Amino acid sequence: MAIKDLPNDECVLPGSAACPGCPATLGLRMVFKALGKNTVMVVPACCTAVIESLYPNTSFDIPVMNIAFEAAAAGASGVEAALRKQGKTDTTVLAWAGDGGTYDIGIQALSGALERQTNFIYICYNNQIYSNTGIQRSGATPYAAWTTTTVDGKTEFRKEMGEIIMAHHIPYSAQACVSYPEDLYNKVKKAKSIKGPKYIEILAPCPPGWRFSMDKTVELGTLAVDTGAWALYECENDVVTFNGKSKLLLEKKIEPKPIEEWIKQQGRFRHLFKPERDEKRLKEIQEHTNQVWERYRKCYLQK
Repeated sequence: MAIKDLPNDECVLPGSAACPGCPATLGLRMVFKALGKNTVMVVPACCTAVIESLYPNTSFDIPVMNIAFEAAAAGASGVEAALRKQGKTDTTVLAWAGDGGTYDIGIQALSGALERQTNFIYICYNNQIYSNTGIQRSGATPYAAWTTTTVDGKTEFRKEMGEIIMAHHIPYSAQACVSYPEDLYNKVKKAKSIKGPKYIEILAPCPPGWRFSMDKTVELGTLAVDTGAWALYECENDVVTFNGKSKLLLEKKIEPKPIEEWIKQQGRFRHLFKPERDEKRLKEIQEHTNQVWERYRKCYLQK
């Protein structure tokens, strides 16, 4: 669907506590437009728990339940069961969590909900850090990135959460990015139409956490896809399809931009360029990105 054809309804209301350039609010606008107001959202500890504003006011025009950091999927499972008991099977249950509450603290509850075939949508908005609690490293933080707990740069590469989710063989999972709103809208709309557990992960470039100007959020997301740092794809009944520019990269119909073009725009990687270039780690980042795409081609490229 083209942007001009998106629904006019807005469930993200003016006056939220979001930072300027916040990717979470960009993503939520598209998600709510796709799901509509007949939605109940469960939010663990994360930036969104702050963005929604303080009682008695709210920035979201749908019911929201706040819950403990590790319990987004468990809480959503309970909401789904309660609605089903009341015969309200047309209400969408959405768990909306950050990467800290998904990759790390919440992975146990998420895996359990997927294994139980809970009929809900779980969305991870991935800003690659524990942003709300002070910009600490998470399992989604890239190699060599600065955080307050990795001041010389993280020493591990991020885990591939999308592939972990695929191992559960759920009906639908996908990766999206706030810089591609039509793609995100379509994926959420498709997830809504499917019964059973659905998982969508949205890359959410964070201005304060990644250290870039607040007007560059969309540009940083686009560069992530252009360089192959992030892939757009969906997996429906174990069949993986890459989308948009990621499909062209997978099929080698276009060449990715050098990964350096993405990381040099972010202050969290500044130590790789000043006071002198860290050629070793820059090379390792590019080589790892290339290896990820070769694995994608080996596993998912249609022969």
